[in-house]
Amino acid sequence: QVQLGESGGGLVQAVGSLRLSCAASGRTFSTIGWFRQAPGKEREFVAAISLTDGRTYHADSIWGRFTISRDNIKNTVYLQMNSLKPEDTALYYCAGGIYYALTHDPGRYDYWGQGTQVTVSS
Repeated sequence: QVQLGESGGGLVQAVGSLRLSCAASGRTFSTIGWFRQAPGKEREFVAAISLTDGRTYHADSIWGRFTISRDNIKNTVYLQMNSLKPEDTALYYCAGGIYYALTHDPGRYDYWGQGTQVTVSS
């Protein structure tokens, strides 16, 4: 059974930090991506990492504040989020892609987690 489980969300004050985790099991993925969706907005790409060679791809909106990383032994991908802003408030999802590497297109991811809520207060 393929599972992607997010954890690490919560309530944090602006300029604070959080680290999200995505634990993957049941399938070999080529890429793990993080997306977010705020109420009333479309799902937005945040970052992706190749599980083959570690290459990363970060969205411009979070460049320099968020960093995606992996621990292949633990089959876990992390999203370190620093200097958080109220506009980062959203439900954060991780997604696993089998065939496409480092894509920002949510349609090219095959499996999705349930999401973890991040709320940043001003």
